[in-house]
Amino acid sequence: MSFTLAIVGRPNVGKSTLFNRLVGKRLALVDDQPGVTRDLREGAARLADLKFTVIDTAGLEEATDESLQGRMRKLTEKAVDMADICLFMIDARAGVTPTDQVFAEILRKRADHVILAANKGEGAAADAGVIEAYSLGLGEPIRLSAEHGEGLNDLYSQLQPLADAFEERAEAASDTPETDVTVDEDEDDPDYVPMPTNAKPLQVAVVGRPNAGKSTLINQILGEERLLTGPEAGITRDAISLRMNWNGTPMRIFDTAGMRKKAKVQEKLEKLSVGDGLRAVKFAEVVVVLLDAAIPFEQQDLRIADLAEREGRAVIVAVNKWDIEDEKQSKLKDLKESFERLLPQLRGAPLITVSAKTGRGLDRLHDAIMRAYDVWNRRVTTAQLNRWLTGMVEAHPPPAPQGKRIKLRYMTQAKTRPPGFVVMCSHPDKVPESYSRYLVNGLRLDFDMPGTPIRLYMRGQNDANPYKGRKKAPPSKLRKHTDGRRK
Repeated sequence: MSFTLAIVGRPNVGKSTLFNRLVGKRLALVDDQPGVTRDLREGAARLADLKFTVIDTAGLEEATDESLQGRMRKLTEKAVDMADICLFMIDARAGVTPTDQVFAEILRKRADHVILAANKGEGAAADAGVIEAYSLGLGEPIRLSAEHGEGLNDLYSQLQPLADAFEERAEAASDTPETDVTVDEDEDDPDYVPMPTNAKPLQVAVVGRPNAGKSTLINQILGEERLLTGPEAGITRDAISLRMNWNGTPMRIFDTAGMRKKAKVQEKLEKLSVGDGLRAVKFAEVVVVLLDAAIPFEQQDLRIADLAEREGRAVIVAVNKWDIEDEKQSKLKDLKESFERLLPQLRGAPLITVSAKTGRGLDRLHDAIMRAYDVWNRRVTTAQLNRWLTGMVEAHPPPAPQGKRIKLRYMTQAKTRPPGFVVMCSHPDKVPESYSRYLVNGLRLDFDMPGTPIRLYMRGQNDANPYKGRKKAPPSKLRKHTDGRRK
């Protein structure tokens, strides 16, 4: 990416709509009500032959205190400092407001390059607002329509010379290009696990109920206040992804909106936020289910953990706010008992206690993520599986429902991420669920695969009898033996 472009402006001027158009996807939530965006969202943008990083920001508010609006403004000011170019958007139909004038003055002082855009510029109703934009003293405004894609050629004309200058500066500053060194690995080796790289980082989603401390935890891992946090529940709305190198491991961590019970989710915006979080779970490789130590394992926590397991993701349960817990030993014992009883499908998954506020337990969380990722990619050879299957059948043979004996012939691993196994057998539809669970629990224990989802498929195999289904020949046609007797 050649440069970074931050889109700033008042609430509801169309920043997220332009962001989605530049990245070519509906990444940012868009709604008619103002103040939908709260965190900084980055995306890989493309405009003709220009490739750059674009940052969607919260609407600029005049609040400067520690209120939610004040904290949102600080994050936006941070994006202005991070970015190479600021695209300052106003609403052409509303015209220049006193708030626009205040922030134009801020941008003149803090930003090196500012491009002024008058959005919602389609139609004659926007003419007066476009002309009024000249009064901000930021040069000629671009007449844009983010909704309909108008004015992007003018934006390209202003970005291109700046992009060339940034590219020349980057080439002069870099002595040796940074490359990912790829070591050839034998992917047929059962011990082979694809290691995360800068090109393909480990995807981790942090999910949980509102106010569990998800954003605070990710800020603590990053070592900076990158995500908006506070005592209010439901601050995060978008599923924000952040690239980082955590203890030497390239990762992309998704911060998601708090998920409440479906019956309580009435507003359209919250439905969009929860849907965004569910998509993050599907994209992730490891899912961290964050609980509040004061009220762990509520019904919604169990649903979220079960969702991650059904999606086939490696799951880690982290209990936050451990620093304010008094009876730590007895509480931890109760947590482990509840975990085994309430989430048997995740038997053996790691249970980690952390404090997002103080940072205690983060090293254990990192180690648990890497361990879960390793197990999620585990492969077992066919020879090992068949020796194991013989022992399991001898110890506990499958039942014979309706007198039909079930033969388990052989077993192989069909996939990883998560591990999936196929057992070839007779009467696969008659194998009871309890026997499948017996085999899955044995796989977890004997091949050291705790916690990860395991998929077990029973497949039928045709009998090798070539005469099955043929009619018997009539007695007169039976062959005579030499001694004259019929067989």
